[in-house]
Amino acid sequence: MAERGVDLSGLPKDVREQLAELDLELSEGDITQKGYEKKRAKLLAPYIPQTPSVDPAPGPSSAPDPAPAPSSAARAHRARRSGGARDERYRSDIHTEAVQAALAQHREQKMALPMPTKRRSAFVQSPADNCTPPDTSSASEDEGSLHRRAALTQGLQSPDSWINRSLQGSSTSSSASSTLSHGEGKPQPSALADVLAHTRIDNSSVPPDVTSATPQERGSQTDLPPHAPVRGMSRGQSRSSMMDTADGVPVSSRVSTKIQQLLNTLKRPKRPPLSEFFVDDAEEIVEVPQPDPNTPKPEGRQIIPVKGEPLGVVSNWPPALQAALARWGATQAKSPALTALDITGKPLYTLTYGKLWSRSLKLAFTLLNKLGTKNEPVLRPGDRVALVYPNSDPGMFWVAFYGCLLAEVIPVPIEVPLSRKDAGSQQIGFLLGSCGVSLALTSEVCLKGLPKTPNGEILQFKGWPRLKWVVTDSKYLTKPSKDWQPHIPTANTDPAYIEYKASKEGTVMGVAVSKVAMLTHCQALTQACNYSEGETLVNVLDCKKDMGLWHGVLTSVMNRIHTISVPYAVMKACPLSWVQRVHIHKARVALVKCRDLHWAMMAHREQRDTSLGSLRMLIVADGANPWSVSSCDAFLNVFQSHGLKPEVICPCATSPEAMTVAIRRPGIPGAPLPARAILSMAGLSHGVIRVNTEDKNSALTVQDVGHVMPGALMCIVKPDGPPQLCKTDEIGEIVVNSRAGGTMYYGLPGVTKNMFEVIPVNASGAPIGEIPFVRSGLLGFVGPGSLVFVVGKIEGLLMVSGRRHNADDLVATALAVEPVKTVYRGRVAVFSVTVFYDERIVIVAEQRPEASEEDSFQWMSRVLQAIDSIHQVGLYCLALVPANTLPKTPLGGIHVSETKQHFLEGNLHPCNILMCPHTCVTNMPKPRQKQPVGVGPASIMVGNLVAGKRVAQAAGRDLGLIEDQDLVRKLCMWPTMMHQYLTEALQWRAQTDPDHVLFVLLNAKGSAVSTATCVQLHRRAEKVTAALAERGGINTGDNVVLLYPPGIDLIASFYGCLYAGCIPVTVRPPHPQNLAATLPTVRMIIDVSKAVCILTTQALMKILRSKEAAASVNIKTWPTIIDTDDLPRRRPPLIYKPPTAEMLAYLDFSVSTTGMLTGVKISHAAVGALCRSIKLQCELYSSRQIAICLDPYCGLGFVLWCLSSVYSGHQSILIPPAELESSLPLWLTTLSQYRIRDTFCSYSVMELCTKGLGTQTEALKARGVNLSCVRSCVVVAEERPRLSLTQSFSKLFKDLGLSPRAVSTAFGSRVNLAICLQGTTGPDPSTVYVDMKSLRHDRVRLVERGAPQSLPLMESGTILPGVRVVIVNPETRGPLGDSHLGEIWVSSPHSASGYYTLYGEESLQADHFNTRLSFGDTQTLWARTGYLGFVRRTELLDASGDRHDALFVVGSLDETLELRGLRYHPIDIEMSVSRAHRSIAESAVFTWTNLLVVVSELCGSEQEALDLVPLVTNVVLEEHHLIVGVVVIVDPGVIPINSRGEKQRMHLRDSFLADQLDPIYVAYNM
Repeated sequence: MAERGVDLSGLPKDVREQLAELDLELSEGDITQKGYEKKRAKLLAPYIPQTPSVDPAPGPSSAPDPAPAPSSAARAHRARRSGGARDERYRSDIHTEAVQAALAQHREQKMALPMPTKRRSAFVQSPADNCTPPDTSSASEDEGSLHRRAALTQGLQSPDSWINRSLQGSSTSSSASSTLSHGEGKPQPSALADVLAHTRIDNSSVPPDVTSATPQERGSQTDLPPHAPVRGMSRGQSRSSMMDTADGVPVSSRVSTKIQQLLNTLKRPKRPPLSEFFVDDAEEIVEVPQPDPNTPKPEGRQIIPVKGEPLGVVSNWPPALQAALARWGATQAKSPALTALDITGKPLYTLTYGKLWSRSLKLAFTLLNKLGTKNEPVLRPGDRVALVYPNSDPGMFWVAFYGCLLAEVIPVPIEVPLSRKDAGSQQIGFLLGSCGVSLALTSEVCLKGLPKTPNGEILQFKGWPRLKWVVTDSKYLTKPSKDWQPHIPTANTDPAYIEYKASKEGTVMGVAVSKVAMLTHCQALTQACNYSEGETLVNVLDCKKDMGLWHGVLTSVMNRIHTISVPYAVMKACPLSWVQRVHIHKARVALVKCRDLHWAMMAHREQRDTSLGSLRMLIVADGANPWSVSSCDAFLNVFQSHGLKPEVICPCATSPEAMTVAIRRPGIPGAPLPARAILSMAGLSHGVIRVNTEDKNSALTVQDVGHVMPGALMCIVKPDGPPQLCKTDEIGEIVVNSRAGGTMYYGLPGVTKNMFEVIPVNASGAPIGEIPFVRSGLLGFVGPGSLVFVVGKIEGLLMVSGRRHNADDLVATALAVEPVKTVYRGRVAVFSVTVFYDERIVIVAEQRPEASEEDSFQWMSRVLQAIDSIHQVGLYCLALVPANTLPKTPLGGIHVSETKQHFLEGNLHPCNILMCPHTCVTNMPKPRQKQPVGVGPASIMVGNLVAGKRVAQAAGRDLGLIEDQDLVRKLCMWPTMMHQYLTEALQWRAQTDPDHVLFVLLNAKGSAVSTATCVQLHRRAEKVTAALAERGGINTGDNVVLLYPPGIDLIASFYGCLYAGCIPVTVRPPHPQNLAATLPTVRMIIDVSKAVCILTTQALMKILRSKEAAASVNIKTWPTIIDTDDLPRRRPPLIYKPPTAEMLAYLDFSVSTTGMLTGVKISHAAVGALCRSIKLQCELYSSRQIAICLDPYCGLGFVLWCLSSVYSGHQSILIPPAELESSLPLWLTTLSQYRIRDTFCSYSVMELCTKGLGTQTEALKARGVNLSCVRSCVVVAEERPRLSLTQSFSKLFKDLGLSPRAVSTAFGSRVNLAICLQGTTGPDPSTVYVDMKSLRHDRVRLVERGAPQSLPLMESGTILPGVRVVIVNPETRGPLGDSHLGEIWVSSPHSASGYYTLYGEESLQADHFNTRLSFGDTQTLWARTGYLGFVRRTELLDASGDRHDALFVVGSLDETLELRGLRYHPIDIEMSVSRAHRSIAESAVFTWTNLLVVVSELCGSEQEALDLVPLVTNVVLEEHHLIVGVVVIVDPGVIPINSRGEKQRMHLRDSFLADQLDPIYVAYNM
């Protein structure tokens, strides 16, 4: 960290040391922040170039010094946290500066990002949360203050100022944001906090910051005078500001300001411009960004393979590695081979070469001779054996490894499994399986620690083959007999050992290394590193694989080196232990990773007198990581004073397949150090090497990894496609040909060929030779002087929109966003997921427990901007998870592929998430422009004819009249000619068939609570009429509200009103447990219908007048309430008969799905025609019984419950749906018991049965429930048929005898209560599959079942007799062809006569009820249903022998969402969302200011809430090509559903905008 203008490396050594010490004191809390700054300033004062003086205390008027030093908050934070952040391998001062500069740039275009809203209970994580004051204000600054703020706080130290910090809201999850600047000034009076969101801003380049509140408790400081006048808004109005939404719904400003803010962030132009091209209706194509002509292209000549120095032949090199061990075991038995340390870093034991030899010999003998019988040995030479040893016990591992080599069995070292759920343990099982391992060697201690089953056996790990465990401690081994000698052949090509390797996808494969390759590799390393006999080597790496094995176990034995092994556990406890070991043992070589350099640096103050002067080589194993250069520099900087020579640092590049690819040779003292490459990030992303000159922010500094290994040949080939040689200025994959490399993936010949047998080709595609190369998986290039540079790994490669990005680079940028007080440095995973035809970058990090919500959001937002600036790539998702929850690899790193798996399955459980699909999804199709309709009606007609398309129309059969009197008597039907009113029908039935039972009402037990014969109903209706005359003083034509639970009272009161000449209005009674929500609707209908009287029961009358009711409505102004429980005994003097059939019979009130209360007028003629139509369709007559499980308050439900039986004379068995809540099987048992042929239900009833009884079919069968009698089960609805529900219902109850053909649907709307109803005569309802892409363009294209993007639709039932429908373009009002989606218009004698509204808006009424086509048949009067659908002629025949026209309803026109110029139906998006994760119970979508808002109910634990955000975003993007703007996660039951089981999306929208949902989480996708 450098102060501005001071180059730390140029300071005198003592000053540097003092500064480092100061830093450490601060990090360990030994000094206060203020003291630190004072001392530091004093030390640096003589070296700072003189600049105009700056007041060092950041007060209201001074900007902090823009040094990339950590901000004071971060330092104070570090003072509290001693020595925690150890893993800074990605630390680079150059890089930090670049990030700070990038952020400063963003600060100039200040963007306010809306912070997600989180319910307090959801994640009780940080103590800081608990003391955050609840904040209720929502305000914004005027634009002048933004400019002033930007000018004053340009300093890099105040990264907070460009983004809004947010404070969590109170328990209702209200949340607003505040802008905090860095100074600690005094709080301003709260005038500022009241300034409202829509301040007018003239300068269009600065988007308004719409959600900054300034909560006073934070002591934040704002640059406004105490009573700053704000343009465009009086202070008075700002106090109680409400914004009006588009529909005039007043909305509390908080949510809408967030959304406004989100829109502002989206106003930035997307980076890759969308090229202009028209998306064809039939084939919507993904927008492919056109290649940019300015893309850098490689220009150099083709690379020539690079040769390493020849591998020298040394006379005393052994013929095989075992031979070297045998030699040292015999001649140098006392010489130390290995020293192991205990957990405190003290030497635990030393294994000599003699001991190593004798123990390995014992083990080899035991393995070959003592495990089975003489004739049936368990192990034979060439068998594979797993080695399971912890890192802390290298001695046991060495013995086991060499024992296997001597026995000629093949060791497969693996990690110790700690639990059944280890990250990637299943993949280790795959490795053991592919290698055919059945035996595992381990130590006694390790065996005791393995997880066991309750009866003491070792657990069977997930995916592992059955293993036999063998303990290799000396006491269990047998001394070989005198005549037994191990067979040590000269090294050949048989496998010596298998090293495991995990691929990018997480699969684990075994790289087989032959005996000759093992030996050659040791020789090459000996030559390259100049090892000599008897040296001492300190090894901090894992000795089971990679460099730790190659140098620390194999090459060291070949050269009789003394290895001191420092396990990972020791490093965690004592990070300096390896430095101390080097000092104590005067080690010549140390083998470390950047992490170890960093840890030692952090802790070096504890050791004043350590000396690293003895080192001739400090091998940095991960030197190929582009960020290692900064660790090496920093380490050198600190330890040069301890004798470390710059030339001893030797980075190297390795891979499991190619083994050591290159290593820097130890330098000659005083020789100049190799130069570095400063490359342009933009060039790298296109795979081209460009030296970065202009913008140092996006530069990558890379150090070389030395030269090619002795005896090897290296090329660079293109990483994708055929292995074509790269040009000299092109980045490619390094491939190596050498005797010292892996030979194959054991047991996987297919993958082997592609990896181990690559023949590079030249530009024309011709192979350059015969010899095969091995792919190293490293990306890099060969620089001047044949030095090798590595810039990344294939497995860390993210290909986004054709550009390459390196995961490590992104991690480094994220971690350079200071201050990292939010996440743990070493716990960041970067990967890409494929969403919508491209890779999308996801970053997951572990959040520190003490990080506040606001810090995290702040950090995340800044990471987005830093990555955006430096890498020119958008992040798709950034997720923070609680500490210690990411899957780890055995050595503590993050298991990336498992993390990715968790992310995609929704098992990551983040505590913070930020999605930015708007910036990174740039391949969306171009929005569709609606074509102006410049074509006349005639040409459309002709066009349709030429195309062979019919005009989309269909009709039910004729509503003929029955004249035959005999038939009338025989069927006991009432003569239609004589009576045209239902009142007359009831009177006629009461006379001709008085004791015929019309209605039976069942209770939850299934017994009949009340019945009504024709005469009983007639008499009760008369009493109601008398009561109305007596108590109500009612006039003919007055409206009367009927407020009853579902039952026979309702029916009697209805006919009583008709007898009295009143107009009944049925209203659902309020729910006694939920008056506050349900009573206002009742009140509203009573007021709107101008009812003069209410008929109800005694119980409900009490409720209406109760105190509880008074809390939600004014109970003093109810109209007259008549309790019909005690009725007068008198009969009315006369029964009213309307003068004409066009007079009103009743009003039908209903709340539509868009939340509109609409009442329609139904005339006597319409009632008669509708009942007749249903009678013909369902063949109803008096000997029939039908069962109705519907709400009787509106639509077809009311008609079937109250009217149809009186007209047709059939018996109706009434089942109130509410009774099913206490007795689920009631409906089904009734159907079975009464042998019902026809039944009507609602979707809610069907869903209850499907969800509640799905598992109980066996029990129902045992109770004798049999549904084979059911011929038609009709779902009554005003929506698209829910195919999946009806199919599930049919399948579930098939076992009870339900015919799959029985279930069908009806369709009605406000203007016509019944348009379709599947009767008994028509053909079965057909199902078609429609292409969703064309549907969005209002086209209907049928596709095969299972086609991608196909939507199954079921016919809505046969069109009723007397009904005609036509499909019409809602804009032009012209009829459409049958390949178009349009509005369904209906013409029928039973259409409603109009809306009943308070003010009688005649224009609306005429438009909906009596409208004509603009061309074609312009005479017929049609009613507009407000639903979109289409008509298709099917192959089936109807009753008259003609081909059947099927009507398919797609959705309500009012509910459709117009997005990107296309028409979407909410239900389709909701279906996709519900499939995204198992915990989504229900979902609803709506739009707000062109943003798509998805509300999902979470039925799992609240931990899963944030898992849903990316999954919902992914699925909507993939399946609907839409970007979700806001994801709201709520509790089950929050989405309002009406009595018909339809979602009330507009109510939901209003509640969301008024902030009344109490969501668990609200995510604003950037």
